[in-house]
Order: sequence, then C-alpha cells, then structure tokens
Amino acid sequence: GEALVPVQTLLPVPGFEPQGKDAVDGGVRVTADRRGEVAVILQGQAKMAFASSLAELNARYGVDPDARSHGESFLSLFASRIQPGGLYLLDEPESPLSPTSQLALMAMLMDRESDCQFILATHSPILMAYPGAQIWSFDAEPPQIVPYEDLENIQLMRDFLNQPDRYIARLRNCE
Repeated sequence: GEALVPVQTLLPVPGFEPQGKDAVDGGVRVTADRRGEVAVILQGQAKMAFASSLAELNARYGVDPDARSHGESFLSLFASRIQPGGLYLLDEPESPLSPTSQLALMAMLMDRESDCQFILATHSPILMAYPGAQIWSFDAEPPQIVPYEDLENIQLMRDFLNQPDRYIARLRNCE
C-alpha cells in the first residue's frame, strides 16, 4: 500500500531513479524505481530536523568543525562536554593531539581540577607529567604507583630525544 503524509518540501533522493507512476499528495511523493521498490520521500521533515540539529551542533562546536584539525575538534568537543562535578575517563586522549595541543588539554584539565576528576590511560610523557598526578603502572602485577622519572616510557623518550641517531642506526641494522 501507499502512505501519503503531508510535508513541506520535496528533495531528490540520491541514487533513486523513479520509473513509472508517481503519486504526489501534500509534498510527499510515493514512487517506485525500476526494481519495483517503493520509496516514500519525506525529506521536507528530515531537512527541518537536520537544520535544527545542525544549528545545535554549530552552537555547541562552532561553524564548520571539519575546517579544524582532528586535535582542534577534539579539544573543542571535550571543552563543550566538561561539566562541574564530573568524572572523566579518558583513554589515550593524546591520540589526535600534537604536543602543543596536549599542553592545551593539560591546561584545560588544570582549570577544572577543583570541580572534576580525571582518570587518563595514556602513553604521553606530557600528560603523565600532570602536576601531582598519581601514576599507576600496569606493566607488573599487581599494578603499582610509579614515580614519573622511573617510568620506562619516560626514560626511553628522554634517551631517544638525546640520541635519535643511535636509535635510528639500530633500527636500520635490524632490517
């Protein structure tokens, strides 16, 4: 059967090529394509809902979030979602972030540390350096608190930054 529902506008449906008889009533088109599949086109209402959602997204995240880098979009999204009294579990938040953006995230966390709690799973030496952080290492059983300077990740990063040629030479010799 056919269902006709009044809506305000008709828009084409990408990839749908009408064949045969179309029924139009109050802004709704019921049609069949060459395979005989029926489509009820209600895109006027969908367009209004999309426009409303788009306005809400623009208000929350700014116009054209795709024009920003992944890291900038992440920081903007996180800043818009953070609420007083919240508990935030962040799994490798450094993934989309440059070192500079990791510092920006750290500043954001520091601004909210009086009214929020943050638990981060991270490999980032920058984020692990958070002032007063209690760093739990899960490299051994049971997990234990480890000072920043004693973390293998920190020692490796420092050594690499001090002698990158040595590491690269070793990598080349392993080929």
